Amino acid sequence: MDHPSARVLELLSLLAAGAPRTGAELVARLGVSPRTLRRDVERLRHLGYRVESAPGTGGGYRLPAGQGMPPLLLSEEEAAATAVGLRHAAAYGVDPAGTALRKLEDALPARLRGRIEALLAATAAPPAPGPPDGLGTVERLATASHLRSRVRFRYPARDGAAGERRAEPHSLTLLDHRWYLLAWDEDRADWRNFRVDRIAGLRVPGTTFTPRPVPEEPAWPLPRPGGPGSGSVLFLAPAGTVARRLAARAGTLEPAGADRCRYTTGADDWGWLAGALAAVGVPYRVERPAELARATRDLAARAAAASARSPGPAPPRP
Repeated sequence: MDHPSARVLELLSLLAAGAPRTGAELVARLGVSPRTLRRDVERLRHLGYRVESAPGTGGGYRLPAGQGMPPLLLSEEEAAATAVGLRHAAAYGVDPAGTALRKLEDALPARLRGRIEALLAATAAPPAPGPPDGLGTVERLATASHLRSRVRFRYPARDGAAGERRAEPHSLTLLDHRWYLLAWDEDRADWRNFRVDRIAGLRVPGTTFTPRPVPEEPAWPLPRPGGPGSGSVLFLAPAGTVARRLAARAGTLEPAGADRCRYTTGADDWGWLAGALAAVGVPYRVERPAELARATRDLAARAAAASARSPGPAPPRP
C-alpha cells in the first residue's frame, strides 16, 4: 500500500477495534517499515486521534474509545443521512445542530455537496411552534432518567401557579414538536407527563430510586383521540392526500366516505393545531371542541387582517 493517505486509513481501521496491536503486527499487515509505521501514527495524532503507545518488545498501539471527537469517516449515504438529521434537529431549536451542519457542508467535496444541497432543499423541516425546549434541560432529564436519579422542579398547575414537584423520571418523548417527561410524581403517587418547556428550576439532589413498573398505557401528554377533550376535523379530501401534508402526527386519520376523511387528536396547544390544519391546504370543517373552533376563527381573522393591510398592485408606470 504505497499511497500515504490510504495507508493511514488502513491503520485507523486496524486500531478502531480498540484492542492493542503490536508494532510487529501492524508492520506486517501494512507492509511498511517500523519507521514508516511511527510516522503514520503521528499523522493520526495530528488529525486528532489519540493513539496510545507502549514501548518495549511487548508494547504496541491502541486507540481508546471516548477520547475526544476526532474526524469521522462517513460514506456518501451516511453523510447525506447526517445532513438531513441535522437539518431537522436545527428546526427543533437545537442550536449546535446548525453549526454542525455548516461544518459538514464545508468539509464535503463539491460533487457530494451538490447532491446534499438538493436533498436539503427538497426536505424542509417544519419549525417548532414557539420557543424551542431547552436542550440543556432535556439532557439533564435524560441523564437523571438513565441514572435513576430523583429530580425536583417547579411546574405550573392548571390555575397557573407554579408548585414544587418531586418526581422519578422514566423517559422523554418528542410529540407534536414538544418534549414530554414521563415520571412518577411522588407527591401525587401516580404517573404524570410534564412538558419540558414548562419545567423551571430543575434540580437533581443526587438520591436514586428503584424503577417502578410502567403501566401498559401510561398517561398521555395529550387527550386520547376520540375521548373527552379531543379534537375532530372533517377534511373534504381523500385520506391519502391529507396524510402527505398533515404535520400533526399524534392522532388518527380515517376515511369518512368518498373523498373525505376524519382526523381525531388531542392537543396541548389548540392554536398550533389550527395552523397545522390550515397548512394542509384542503377544505375542512372543525367538529369539536369549541377551543379548536375558536383558535381556527382567530387564525382566519389574523390572516384576513394581514391581507387587508397588504398594499395592492403598483399602478402601471407611464
